[in-house]
Amino acid sequence: MTAARPAGVPPAWRERAGVYWRLIRADRPIGIYLLLWPALWALWIAADGIPPLWTLLVFVLGTALMRSAGCAINDFADREFDGRVERTAQRPLATGAVKPREAVVVFAVLALLAFALVLTLNGRTIAHSFIAVALAATYPFTKRYTHVPQLVLGVAFGWAVPMAFTALQGQVPAVAWILFAATVVWALIYDTMYAMVDRDDDLKIGVKSTAILFGRYDRGIIALLQLCMLLLLWRAGEMAARGALYDSGLLGAAALFVFQQWLIRGRGRAACFRAFLNNHYVGMVVFVGLFADYLADRMA
Repeated sequence: MTAARPAGVPPAWRERAGVYWRLIRADRPIGIYLLLWPALWALWIAADGIPPLWTLLVFVLGTALMRSAGCAINDFADREFDGRVERTAQRPLATGAVKPREAVVVFAVLALLAFALVLTLNGRTIAHSFIAVALAATYPFTKRYTHVPQLVLGVAFGWAVPMAFTALQGQVPAVAWILFAATVVWALIYDTMYAMVDRDDDLKIGVKSTAILFGRYDRGIIALLQLCMLLLLWRAGEMAARGALYDSGLLGAAALFVFQQWLIRGRGRAACFRAFLNNHYVGMVVFVGLFADYLADRMA
């Protein structure tokens, strides 16, 4: 006879599903938000308003799938480091709950599901998706070789912008590249804050980051990057003929950036992580301003 499972202990399949859930960081959706907001900015500008429902759904689901795939391959790449970093020591690969080959399989399955969605769009968007997968697969390994892996992350996260324009316009106009540049700069901002959390651990184990590169000038450089992002978004709005409501969203983002600077003033781990998380609201207020501006145009 099979021994009865003790009360309160979940079935093996549910326990296993929970491990994979943590591997893809589904319990921490901040990465999905940071990837999704620029895609939504681009979709609304490319469509000159509300985009087609199916295209919107493809990008929302594709964003969630690719971020989840990116987490799996990131943990595979960092499996020898995560156990030595306070913040990541309990990740499934670091504890041995997931084997390296399992993480690679999870990455491949999720990336293929995202690719299946992209196949419903046009040829140019499909071609761009290969670049997106390559960026997602290579980014986690760059922190071994360069102090600017955050730049590679920005390109990976920002690649949804040209894809959105090719999906709706079949081309990548100048405004798309301005929006793409703003997204790359934004990643440098929030991922430097993220790297500031791990800076002491990273210095010990030899992992590179912009937080280490910037050193004691980190807050000042982040401030300059915040200003640069706002100027790029303002220019994108000008090129897309956006008005006061869009600009009000940028003012909201500026206020949040000031708050983030206050949070990181002492460079404490918890405060830097809180500043990183706060960037979700930056993306949100920019989108709300953009959405309201287009809605006002339709109602005029």
